[in-house]
Amino acid sequence: MLTESHLTFRKSSYSQGGREDCVEVADLTGGAALRDSKHPHLGHLAFSASEWRAFLTDVKSHRL
Repeated sequence: MLTESHLTFRKSSYSQGGREDCVEVADLTGGAALRDSKHPHLGHLAFSASEWRAFLTDVKSHRL
């Protein structure tokens, strides 16, 4: 299992204006990991590649 120290998290390109309340994502082999940027010490959620694709598809379909 990967620990936080082995993951490289990045903020979304949609996180602009110096806002600190966002979600960060890290690439996993076969998926992605998400964490709260305000509370990174609480860990992350891991998603399989198919779960991650489904999430991104849904988010993109709801853009304003």
